[in-house]
Amino acid sequence: MEPEEGADRTPLLKESQPGTVPACCSARYSLALLAFFGFFLLYALRVNLSVALVDMVEPNTSLTKNTTSNVCPEHSSTINVPRNTSGKKYSWDADTQGWILGSFFYGYIITQIPGGYLASKIGGKLLLGFGIFGTSVFTLLTPLAANLGVGYLIAVRALEGLGEGVTFPAMHSMWSCWAPPLERSKLLSISYAGAQLGTVVSLPLSGLICYYMNWIYVFYIFGALGVLWFFFWMWLVSDTPETHRSISHTEREHILSSLKDQLSTQKSIPWRQILESLPLWAIVVAHFSYNWTFYTLLTLLPTYMKEILRFDAQENGFLSALPYFGCWLCIILSGQIADYLREKQNLSTVCVRKCFTLIGMIGPAVFLVAAGFIGCNYALAVAFVTISTTLGGFCTSGYSINHLDIAPSYAGILLGITNSFATIPGMVGPVIAKNLTHNNTVGEWQTVFYIAASINLFGAIFFALFGSGEVQDWAVSGYHLHRN
Repeated sequence: MEPEEGADRTPLLKESQPGTVPACCSARYSLALLAFFGFFLLYALRVNLSVALVDMVEPNTSLTKNTTSNVCPEHSSTINVPRNTSGKKYSWDADTQGWILGSFFYGYIITQIPGGYLASKIGGKLLLGFGIFGTSVFTLLTPLAANLGVGYLIAVRALEGLGEGVTFPAMHSMWSCWAPPLERSKLLSISYAGAQLGTVVSLPLSGLICYYMNWIYVFYIFGALGVLWFFFWMWLVSDTPETHRSISHTEREHILSSLKDQLSTQKSIPWRQILESLPLWAIVVAHFSYNWTFYTLLTLLPTYMKEILRFDAQENGFLSALPYFGCWLCIILSGQIADYLREKQNLSTVCVRKCFTLIGMIGPAVFLVAAGFIGCNYALAVAFVTISTTLGGFCTSGYSINHLDIAPSYAGILLGITNSFATIPGMVGPVIAKNLTHNNTVGEWQTVFYIAASINLFGAIFFALFGSGEVQDWAVSGYHLHRN
């Protein structure tokens, strides 16, 4: 009996199981590890400004719009250490600061689709390498730009965004040639987990650098590390298994044979079929929804901790980082679990992607709403926000790598399309949240959490209804449908 259209249960790689090629010291896991450090630095370069900005602004100017709520008592347990105050201060009001923080995304959104297209033409190695290198160089120029004036700083941040915009499509494009289908969740979750760990480390570390040294070193230290990473990347990585210098013959054959029915050899890109593909729009909606919550929390969690829960700056850095540490652990573990379910339990790809997306979007929505209702219970507030962000990690093995399931050959372009839409919340979400919380009351923050939770819920349901786990017929040579 022929399996029905929706059931994609055919096991993969009958002739070469992943067990035959050890993961340890393999070229594909070395690539995942280097990518991990690359994304670690990318996110460190992205979030360091939101911490440094607190120190760059004269204390009275940031309070023009927002006032600290007195609902909760002052909460601080740290011993006061004399703070370094040698950093230069600027008189930027709340609106100007909003533009400075948002400017990154205006550059980031422009290079998503071109990044995916270029990666399919010139390969992801150069694109990802120079994307991170460019971002690092502009980060090193940030203190100079701030000195020259706010316009220069906004321009430099937008240029950093341009550099970072190509990185995710370039990485997806590389994995379309490197990741055997049954190891996709593992390899991609390792490489992208670097982004979460970068957030975890750079939030408190930037706070400490500002506190004990001077805010300019936040940009100099992370920028220099990015330049250093670039040299390792160019030296050690290849675009495809065929061009890799030190890959073993067995591993090369294993990767190539596992992908042979999944890649397209046609040179032209089927733009019309791509844009008419409902499974792609399911990913777009899920990606947009997830990022609304992610970016709102990423940019405003320190403010919520400070203005509502009344934690001081040092505690704030560590507690703001805690949710992303949970998310990092969850990404690594869920990647392993997802591939185990597909390979050993023979669950279909579409089933695993949908289940993980539902957990990773409905879970955070529930705990985020709960976080708004527990008043001044600090421990519970931090716990709920942490659980919310941690559960979001399941999405990395859900919609987040679904581009590679439905069209491996065009994964970079598909990610460029979905990430373009998913960048809009980064530009709009925090602005709306800032406007909703002028008086910093608990009620206002509940509204912010409600909006984020509703958008998450909608995205999860839409993906569950219209997502797919199969290579689409337009994505393979000769339109041959291969069940995955």
